[in-house]
Amino acid sequence: KRYRLLNEPEQAESICLDILEVSPKNEETRILLLLALTDQFDARLAAAFQEAMDAAAQLEGAYERAYYKGVIFERRARAHFRRGSPQCGHVAYGWFQKALAAYKKAESLRPPDNDEPLLRWNTCVRMMERYPSIEPESSDSTPQLLE
Repeated sequence: KRYRLLNEPEQAESICLDILEVSPKNEETRILLLLALTDQFDARLAAAFQEAMDAAAQLEGAYERAYYKGVIFERRARAHFRRGSPQCGHVAYGWFQKALAAYKKAESLRPPDNDEPLLRWNTCVRMMERYPSIEPESSDSTPQLLE
């Protein structure tokens, strides 16, 4: 936890892998691992994403799998948006939609008094409302003419 807080996700990942080597069923460590991997999305998106998804798939509960997949999708959406490329808003929108679907599933599986999926859902919606460029790609493929 400390290394994540110190913004050293590679060190946090390494420590988590060491712990999982001796205690493969340690859920808290698996969750920390997938969060440390999502912290690395800006530097190595494809590999870290797949590793985080693999870690999420190994979580024991259906709620935890759905919720943390939502977190992974949401953080991928944010990583794409931060890149600032011409299509980043459209790409981010697609990943936010996946996050919303995962949070909806988690909401149906959540334990009593656990509002985390609802709070994360609201965060995604507010992000899309705040930044109008986070929108679906237009189905109109007509080239735009420049004046």
